[in-house]
Amino acid sequence: MIGNDSKRAESSSDAESTRAETGDVERSDGGSAGDDAGVDSAVLAEDLSLSYATDDEPVVECDRINVPEGEITGLVGPNGSGKSTLLKALSDHLAPDRGTVYLHGRAVQSYDQRELARELGHLSQENESPGSITVEELVYHGRYPHRGFFEAVDDDDREAVERALELAGVEELREDDVANLSGGQKQLAWIAMVLAQDTEVLLLDEPTTFLDLHHQLGVLETVRRLNREKGVTVAVVLHDISQAARFADYLVALDDGEIYDWGPSEEVVSEQLLADVFEVDAAVSYEPDLQILPKRAIRDT
Repeated sequence: MIGNDSKRAESSSDAESTRAETGDVERSDGGSAGDDAGVDSAVLAEDLSLSYATDDEPVVECDRINVPEGEITGLVGPNGSGKSTLLKALSDHLAPDRGTVYLHGRAVQSYDQRELARELGHLSQENESPGSITVEELVYHGRYPHRGFFEAVDDDDREAVERALELAGVEELREDDVANLSGGQKQLAWIAMVLAQDTEVLLLDEPTTFLDLHHQLGVLETVRRLNREKGVTVAVVLHDISQAARFADYLVALDDGEIYDWGPSEEVVSEQLLADVFEVDAAVSYEPDLQILPKRAIRDT
């Protein structure tokens, strides 16, 4: 992935040495030649500029973003860095001002809604259930791309729904009205609906929101299981960078709407990243596993 600014050129000499050893050569624009060379893309976007009608300036601008086939990619960055906006564009919920998003080599705009929903599942932060509906009925909505308008539910639908309820851990809530659930329970119900789509690509916007630590880990383990056992490609926005680094194969770090860095998690998370992007002075260790020890917030002087 190639960013548009020179922030990475400011990284420490240690980080530069690491990249030199891995064969990544720094470019004048702050990206690195060959960052995603040889990586097969499930989702690829080029020359992106994204904004909303109320914005005077673009919310996100990046030359290239790559979600590798069959891998888990975590999107990290501070609040307002553009993570959710980027995910909306990748899922065709936000039309770019400039640039193109490709799903398996084909522009996402060329898919009709039902066809795209058979290939790509998207969990938004802005979920609103249609009227009074049970959890099971909501999850069955995830099967709509696989049926014609007048086709009845079949065994494949029932199996997919039962599997999704089990994976999301909401089997006991199937008869409950979604409107009466807690925030965490609603989140799990929506996750089950997306899982019922049974797609090859999942784009998840903070799926662990509202969840306690037990359920956060359960959701992430479920996503990893789908990735490892079924080869599902995942791009996921996560608030906790430590959790993201342990869970994801690749990380995309965004800062103020631009790509700060992209690559394997162990190469991206550094003390320089935490200082530049998150404005935190922290110690980072990878022995035996990733440890981030925050020391203090870095304040503007």
